[in-house]
Amino acid sequence: MDRPIVACVLAGGIGSRLYPASRSDRPKQFLALGGERSLLSRTMDRTAFADERYVLTRDSFADDIHEHAPEAGVLVEPDGKDTGPALVYAAWRLRERFDREPVLLCLPSDHHVDDDAAFAARLERAAEIAAETDGLVTLGVEPTRPATGYGYIVPERSEFGERGDFGVVDRFTEKPDRDDATGLLESGAYWNAGIFAWTPGALLREARNSPLEPLVDALEDGDPERGFDAVDPVSVDYAIMERATDAFVTPLSVEWDDLGTWDAVGRALETSTDDDAGTDTVAGDVLSIDAADNVVAAPDSHVSLLEVDELIVAAFDDRILVAPRGASQRVRAVVDRLRKRDAF
Repeated sequence: MDRPIVACVLAGGIGSRLYPASRSDRPKQFLALGGERSLLSRTMDRTAFADERYVLTRDSFADDIHEHAPEAGVLVEPDGKDTGPALVYAAWRLRERFDREPVLLCLPSDHHVDDDAAFAARLERAAEIAAETDGLVTLGVEPTRPATGYGYIVPERSEFGERGDFGVVDRFTEKPDRDDATGLLESGAYWNAGIFAWTPGALLREARNSPLEPLVDALEDGDPERGFDAVDPVSVDYAIMERATDAFVTPLSVEWDDLGTWDAVGRALETSTDDDAGTDTVAGDVLSIDAADNVVAAPDSHVSLLEVDELIVAAFDDRILVAPRGASQRVRAVVDRLRKRDAF
C-alpha cells in the first residue's frame, strides 16, 4: 500500500469498572493486570508494523505516556468527551502531519488477544480495505458466547461473497439482553471491538453528517476548544458509525476480550491457585477451599476463600471491592457514588 499506516491508540479513559485497581490517578492502561508490562505497552507492541504510532490521551496522563510507549507520539485531546470527539480530533491532527493522506488504525489500549501476529495482520488488512473503499472499516470479533456487555455488528451477508474478506455493515446493535445476544450470535453477527481503520478524510466526511459537525467546523477554523465546547460526550459508534453511508466490517479471527471488567480480566487470565481451586488470580496470594469461579486481585494481601462462588475480590491500597462476578459491569456505580463524595 502506498499510503502511510498510522496507529492511534486510545488511552484517555480511567477504566472505572476496574476499581479499585483503577483510580483517577492510576488509569487501567497503565496497569499490568497479570502481565509484566502495562496494557498500553502490550498494545503498542501489537502495532509495531505501523509507519508511525501515536497515543491519544488526556492532559493529566500525557507525561506518563512515554514511560509506557516511548516510541509513540502523544496527542492530547482538549477535553474528555468519549471516543467520538476524540477520534475526530485525532483525524484532524494527524491529517495535517503527512504529505499524503494516511490510513489511521484506531484501537483501544485495554484489550486481550491470544495471537499478536494474527492480530497485526488483520489490522494491516483493515488498513488496505479502508484505502480501497474510502470508507469506515470496523473489525468484528467472532463471538464465543452470547455476551450482554458488548455491542454487536450485523453484516449484510450477501456482500461477503462478492467482496471476499469484508462486507457492508447492515446495522450496529448496542448491548443486548441475553435472548437477543443469543439470536445475534446464531445469526452470524460480530462483537464490536471498537477497532477501526479509515483515512482522516473519510472520517471527517462522515462526521459532517453527525452530531459532531460543530466540532469539524471548529477544527477547520483552527479552534478545537470551541469545537469540544459545542458537542456533547458521545461514542464514535453512536455519533458516526451507526449513521455512516460507507461502513464495512472485516472479521478479526483471534481470541479477543475487552479487559474492561474484573470478569473479563479473570476470564482472559484463566489461572488458579491450585488444580481444582477454580479461582482466577489476577494478583496476590490466594487460598481457595471449596470455592469456584472467583476473581481475586489483591497484590499486597493474602485472600482466603471458603465456600463462595462467582465473586470478585479486589484489594488495592486501602480500598476493597467485593461483588458478584455477574455484577462486574455495575462497578461503575460504585465509582459514581465515590465521585459524588470526592473520594475516587
